[in-house]
Amino acid sequence: MTSKLLPSDHGPSELARQRLMGIALIAGSFFLFSLLDTSAKWLNHIIPTMETVWSRYVFSVVFVMIVINPRTKPGVLKTKKPGLQAIRSLFLFTSTLLNFIAVNYLQLSQTISIAFATPLLIALLSGPLLGERISRDRLIAIIVGFLGVLVVARPGFGGIHPVAILSVCGVFCYAMYAIMTRHLAAHDSTETTLVYSGTVGAILLTPVLPWFWQNPPDLFTAMTMVALGAYAALGHFALIKAHRFAPAYILSPFIYTQLLWMVILGYFIFGDVPDGFTLLGGMIVIGSGLYLLARERKRQGITPAAAD
Repeated sequence: MTSKLLPSDHGPSELARQRLMGIALIAGSFFLFSLLDTSAKWLNHIIPTMETVWSRYVFSVVFVMIVINPRTKPGVLKTKKPGLQAIRSLFLFTSTLLNFIAVNYLQLSQTISIAFATPLLIALLSGPLLGERISRDRLIAIIVGFLGVLVVARPGFGGIHPVAILSVCGVFCYAMYAIMTRHLAAHDSTETTLVYSGTVGAILLTPVLPWFWQNPPDLFTAMTMVALGAYAALGHFALIKAHRFAPAYILSPFIYTQLLWMVILGYFIFGDVPDGFTLLGGMIVIGSGLYLLARERKRQGITPAAAD
């Protein structure tokens, strides 16, 4: 099976080049998302969390609109599903808000280990929301994955800060955002959906900005606030472009490279060392996600030979 971008007359070397480009882009996108969370955690110690969230959304909208706007993409603001776009954007905003609050108290490795449950929750919710059948082995993999989240959080057993429940709620919101994104793909262009992604966050927070605004104490802090938007915009752009160069079954495993980046950045920036429970739970969640991916490939009849 080849990417839609690849004509059938392209040779194996060109196919390999395209797929390597897709892998590089997907890995780069999750590195940028790691920088986003790291910068947010750092900023939260200097300015109010709501100001950090505002910076992420307003500046990401600015960066996106520089490239994608009615002049460069005529009709980009026209959507067939305005209500669904708004609800989708609201779910993304809520997920970001909950995550940015959680990283104040949790290690980056802990938040990302919990966030890796997103594909499992998407698989679970796809049944009632998208009419997809959930097989028994798929359901077992989802349950095992959520047990991995419990290993990370260890509720009631002297585990991590109780604010971890916000990370779990954020995962649910992001899963709903992802499912709505899949649904909107049949109605609106990728560019339209990308433009609307940050609008709710910017619209909700900007009017109340005076109530929580605190002047950045120095230029570096102000630049980091702007960088939040750049990380978000470039990360989502790279994520979208990656899927034009390679199919999802090739790209999906590289999502888990984010755990490595979060551990490295958490150690060097904040001095955080993940404990054994975090690493064990993270590996359980990753293993369940990879198993679901393998089952999906088998269900679609994608074999190693067919993937070449």
